[in-house]
Amino acid sequence: MNPVGFIREVLLHDVRLDSGSVHWGALETNLKYLLMLDVDDLVWSFRKTADLPTPGKPYGGWEGSSVELRSHFVGHYLSATAQMWASTHNDTLKEKMTAVVSALSACQKKIDTGYLSAFPSKLFDRFEAVKPVWAPYYTIHMILAGLLDQYTFANNAQALDMTTSMVRYFYNRVQNVIRKNTVERHWTSLNEETGGMNDVLYRLFTITGDLKHLLLAHLFDKPCFLGLLAVQFHYIVCMLMIYRGSMRTHIPIVVGSQMCYATGGTSVGEFWSDPKRLASTLQTENEESCTTYNMLKRGTEPGVMIYMLPQGRGVSKAVSYHKWGTPFDSFWCCYGTGIESFSKLGDSIYFKDDGSIPSLYIIQYISSTLDWKSGKIVINQKVGSVVSSDPYLHVTLTSSSKNGLGQSSTLNLRIPIWTLSKGAKASLNAQNLDLPVPGSFLQLPEYARCLSLMFNMICEITVGFFSLHKISDDRPEYVSVRAILYGPYLLSVYSSCDWDIKTCSTGSVADWITPFPAAYNNHLVPFSQESGESTFILTNSNQSFRMDTFLKAGTNAAVHATLRLLFDDTSEEISTIEEAIGKTVMFDPFDFPGMVVVHQGPENNLAVMDPPKDNVTSSFRLVPGLDRNDNSVSLESISRKGCYVYSGVNYSSSVNVKLSCNSSSSEAGFNQAVSFAMNNGLSKYHPISFIAKGEMRNFLMAPLQSFRDESYSGYFNIQP
Repeated sequence: MNPVGFIREVLLHDVRLDSGSVHWGALETNLKYLLMLDVDDLVWSFRKTADLPTPGKPYGGWEGSSVELRSHFVGHYLSATAQMWASTHNDTLKEKMTAVVSALSACQKKIDTGYLSAFPSKLFDRFEAVKPVWAPYYTIHMILAGLLDQYTFANNAQALDMTTSMVRYFYNRVQNVIRKNTVERHWTSLNEETGGMNDVLYRLFTITGDLKHLLLAHLFDKPCFLGLLAVQFHYIVCMLMIYRGSMRTHIPIVVGSQMCYATGGTSVGEFWSDPKRLASTLQTENEESCTTYNMLKRGTEPGVMIYMLPQGRGVSKAVSYHKWGTPFDSFWCCYGTGIESFSKLGDSIYFKDDGSIPSLYIIQYISSTLDWKSGKIVINQKVGSVVSSDPYLHVTLTSSSKNGLGQSSTLNLRIPIWTLSKGAKASLNAQNLDLPVPGSFLQLPEYARCLSLMFNMICEITVGFFSLHKISDDRPEYVSVRAILYGPYLLSVYSSCDWDIKTCSTGSVADWITPFPAAYNNHLVPFSQESGESTFILTNSNQSFRMDTFLKAGTNAAVHATLRLLFDDTSEEISTIEEAIGKTVMFDPFDFPGMVVVHQGPENNLAVMDPPKDNVTSSFRLVPGLDRNDNSVSLESISRKGCYVYSGVNYSSSVNVKLSCNSSSSEAGFNQAVSFAMNNGLSKYHPISFIAKGEMRNFLMAPLQSFRDESYSGYFNIQP
């Protein structure tokens, strides 16, 4: 029975994400990965430990057959598939996860003590002797939680029986340690990573009511840690710094806020450090993904995940100690938490109170459908795409009663703290509603049976939609280090190192951050040439240009090879790059907004500079390619007639692209060297893009989650 006045999330079974939404895309990518994994390969080490036949082969990385942490991912897999099945009811997934449970049950029966893991129980002998061993209880926690999730989400009674058998084994084992060595010795052994053993045991107790399960949960509570929290010891982090893996050990016990970055992340290299010295921790190994639920920052390829999210200057998700993982040979701890997080993206959107008058709380605005059983209605939520040019979040809620029934109920809509009351609008069946202050709920009592609600959240970007997050650091030299958020989106800039922003003492953020129109994507181009079987692209390299080999989108090379066409006649509408032929244009580098490509006279290299006053050296005319090939173009200087952007058809990294006139080269060779294919841009502006005024240059800003392998900075040195 839910206590009166308490709310709880609705079941995942009752929520469906809308196909086509960002959240559905992330869920679908994760589903593909879960279906890619092979049952025999997942349980290979379990069968080896149980002395059973081992078809297939073991996976690599942390699931390797000799790695002491092996099988932790399988526990996560059980949780993830249970939650994913609840979110999708995918039949193929149901068959696969049931097969894994059955295979593990056979291993447990073969061992015949209740013990179940992919590593032998002798690892616990070392753990109890306080000798080096890699977190065996951490792995057991994952297996127990996975089996319990298979029971609670998929009603697999076999999984519950396996869970209680495992717990019976470990109850006896812990009691034996206490009898032989005292309870203090047991708690001393818990100074290594034990995951959230107490959490899963408390969950089990609520199901079984077995007091042994409750007692064992208490024995994993770690009074040396929780006792200090009870007396509000603010610098407990200093004690935790001495323990390896303290983030994964203690976060499952209690969540702290002292170590929070603007992303919501809470660690550096898996550790907490001094909460008043965070500026020194901004680097490549920030924010272990295990410790952060908000992980919509992953790749779009199944099985490609990140361990640490870099937070430093000019960092890249691809350039770190771990880099991006691979589907079958990584299996870090963050792979396990990753597949779980992306299996329950429908979680925590809706909460309910099943009182005499049912109440529904809409906490997150995510396109989805809810079958609200206690309210006897189906609610459909549609959320418009957020774009930088429109500071409004558009949400439409519609509902229909089930079988003509329905009943009186209360609907509560969260008004996020990052909005402004000014300009916000909401209507119910064409009737305007008064909105409460941000950070509270819009309450609709005696909710009608047939609802048509159009709710537009409108935020003034000068104060409400933009916010600055100061790094937690009490040293005066870091007082200007801040992150920038647009509503709930953390903005980062394309940058290899720069992070200085100049506000010119203005009181309005909108004076130094301006929206970037999405229509500019129509004007993004790379210029390329073919040589043999290779493609070479005109690329910005340290503010000069060279021809570089073709690389894929989402990389620094793609960024540096993308230029935006700026037209001499700004009143003329150009919707396609083909329409640009014959026009006078300038070229704005993708990651250096406001700068242009200039020539420095014949036989001198091209460069990137601030626009010259008369635009003479930065203006070019796009003409049909001098090589007479279809779809090729040449770039003729406006100030130097008969002179063109020239590659030399020499693709050595030491040779720069320049302006050249047809004098010394053979005509055919010259025509080839000044002719380029002009295609659609390799990089694209994100719908939420802005330009920020820097001290030495302007920055292109986009949400951190949109970056793949490109270099970025997420914090800035913001000076008046």
